[in-house]
Amino acid sequence: MKESFIFLADGFEEIEALTVIDVLRRAEMPVKTVSISSSLYVTGAHGVTIKADSLYDNALFTDPDWLILPGGMPGATNLYEHDQLKGLLRRHNEEGRKIAAICAAPAVVLGQLGILAGKKATCYPSFEGLCLGAEMVDSPVVISENLVCGNGPANAMSWALNIVSVAKDEQAALHIANGMLYYPRACDDVDYYFG
Repeated sequence: MKESFIFLADGFEEIEALTVIDVLRRAEMPVKTVSISSSLYVTGAHGVTIKADSLYDNALFTDPDWLILPGGMPGATNLYEHDQLKGLLRRHNEEGRKIAAICAAPAVVLGQLGILAGKKATCYPSFEGLCLGAEMVDSPVVISENLVCGNGPANAMSWALNIVSVAKDEQAALHIANGMLYYPRACDDVDYYFG
């Protein structure tokens, strides 16, 4: 399987980035974290710092499988302001290749690049106006053509599992989900989540 890349900018949403990294690696999908700054160390929106695998300028994007964008603010804005990344995303999309984005990233990055035009999408509420030409769907995850979009941190697991489902198949995603107790049993008898 080809390598996928997750792009990290200061101010990224930690839950979204770390969840998709973890789930894809559990699914044995080669994935590399890429810092778009001049440092391998990237600090998220809530003060969590992680060390990326590579700097953008040192990464080889010769034949990437997935390009993946976590949300968070100002992380999504920082991603959008990176000209080389914007060019890479445009080319990848024009070739019909896979892109995943969640939270503010579908709108702030993909929407402003015109990548969502004519496709269904979701994003963090209040960013819909940036999703130029998209058919917005009020759903945790939306798959449309070559895109997998998620709406926010609480749905990072579902978004990541949908990436696995598209990349491999539904059985692979269910295997990962069950191993993590994402679907441990029917929830009919659960009255509340806390307590």
